[in-house]
Amino acid sequence: MLKFLAPAAAAVALVAAGGAAATFFAAGAAGAQAAKLNDAQIAHIAYTAGNIDIAAAKQAIAKSKDKAVLDFAHEMERDHTAVNDKALALVKKLNVTPQDNPTSQALSKDAKAKLDSYAKLSGKAFDKAYVDNEVAYHKTVNGALETQLIPGAQNAELKGLLQTGLKLFKEHQMHAEHLAATLK
Repeated sequence: MLKFLAPAAAAVALVAAGGAAATFFAAGAAGAQAAKLNDAQIAHIAYTAGNIDIAAAKQAIAKSKDKAVLDFAHEMERDHTAVNDKALALVKKLNVTPQDNPTSQALSKDAKAKLDSYAKLSGKAFDKAYVDNEVAYHKTVNGALETQLIPGAQNAELKGLLQTGLKLFKEHQMHAEHLAATLK
């Protein structure tokens, strides 16, 4: 039923794509104007975006030595996993199979390249790239939630979960911005 759930290896291949995410969400939005996203597609996009941030956090946990960056990465892994777990419970309850779509495919496609590029970095260069990307990624995801995903959701429970996620992800964005300022 939940065919959209990728194996762990595929989830690890996802990473926050910063500017690329903005492009993909924008491309998805343009496509969505022509063919409105349904709740199953919205659920897939939200879950994919969460997995991207979880994978980026796991990479930061493995590579960083900076306590503040590690604390932030642990927070991202914990919070995005919790939201994704709630999303899984909701789609099971509603007996919905989230649908893959051009936006979630585009997010996933370039994510591995970004993860690979960060794998080549170390020390302060990695920390700065990771945190700067987290700022950009949360801005992009929050914008997509506000302007596309929440307004497009028809199911009240899905819409409520997305709204709860948005509140949390705005806090993530502020935390990432504060952390980025300290890493200059």
